[in-house]
Amino acid sequence: MLKHLILCGFAGLAACSAPLERLAMTSVQSALELRPLVSSVMVREVTLPTYAAAEEIAFEGPNGLIASNDDILWADDPARSITIAIIRNMTDILNTDVGPDPWPFVELPDVAVDIQIERILARADGTFQLTGQFFVGGDGTPFRNSANDFSISTPMADQSLSSIATAQANAVLELSEQISKTLGR
Repeated sequence: MLKHLILCGFAGLAACSAPLERLAMTSVQSALELRPLVSSVMVREVTLPTYAAAEEIAFEGPNGLIASNDDILWADDPARSITIAIIRNMTDILNTDVGPDPWPFVELPDVAVDIQIERILARADGTFQLTGQFFVGGDGTPFRNSANDFSISTPMADQSLSSIATAQANAVLELSEQISKTLGR
């Protein structure tokens, strides 16, 4: 029993000594400004593929397989970070109330946006790929429900982690602009 406790203690120390360097997604801002067709938008937490939902930074290797870097982790939960970036971007673009689920305001939102990401990956060919679908639904408002595909490819300066973070931020901004165009003019 004592031997087991000592081994567990050493395992705990080894886990504590793991590298804790973290990388934040770069912040970018849109030049797009639209007049909103709704007064409020709720963005549900983005759904990510398993490899992208982890803290490890995933990338495509030269063999086409998805690998990850265990030495440097994302600074925040990836789904939360991307959701917050989309909310911030859409708020700036539409200049209206955009918030997360659960909805933080008293009045119910005019529409809800649900984003299902199929692929979010730094590719071996030097591009960052973001694909999936987003759904816009009005609850009790005359806004038309819609399902929309997106396929975004953003160039990366190189394969460095900072280039991945910048390319991801640019791709998320482009997605935010596409969603905003369905809610404004």
